[in-house]
Amino acid sequence: MAGHTDNEITIAAPMELVWDMTNDIDNWPRLFSEYASVDVLERDGDRVTFRLTMHPDADGKVWSWVSERVADPTTRTVRAHRVETGPFQYMNIVWEYAQSADGTRMRWIQDFAMKPDAPVDDAWMTDNINRNSRTQMALIRDRIEQEAGERRRPASALAD
Repeated sequence: MAGHTDNEITIAAPMELVWDMTNDIDNWPRLFSEYASVDVLERDGDRVTFRLTMHPDADGKVWSWVSERVADPTTRTVRAHRVETGPFQYMNIVWEYAQSADGTRMRWIQDFAMKPDAPVDDAWMTDNINRNSRTQMALIRDRIEQEAGERRRPASALAD
């Protein structure tokens, strides 16, 4: 049995800002609360290969892996997969962006399977990814909306 998650959030900000901030991989440690560092290994146009390192978990373990992302600014989609799969047999991710009346809708779809010897099964990881995606999406929404508000503020208001 494989795992599948599908989460979305609407961000009250222009598409360009949401796209730019969420695809600025170098800035992910400041955008996501879970990432301690990002090391870009290779860039080739819209394709980026990078190492993500998380903050230590409750047991003090630091998780790290290499992923590859390909962004398509025309369709406003990103396709990614883990190159170093760790406890996963595979992990495939699609990010979709769409303009809405309330701002920009960002959707994350993840399909994966855990290895038989992984410390958790597909059901556990599905629950974990769903819970964590909602937390990170809300944090990202808040940070992008704050940035959007600061960009809308007139220069004279910044001097106050």
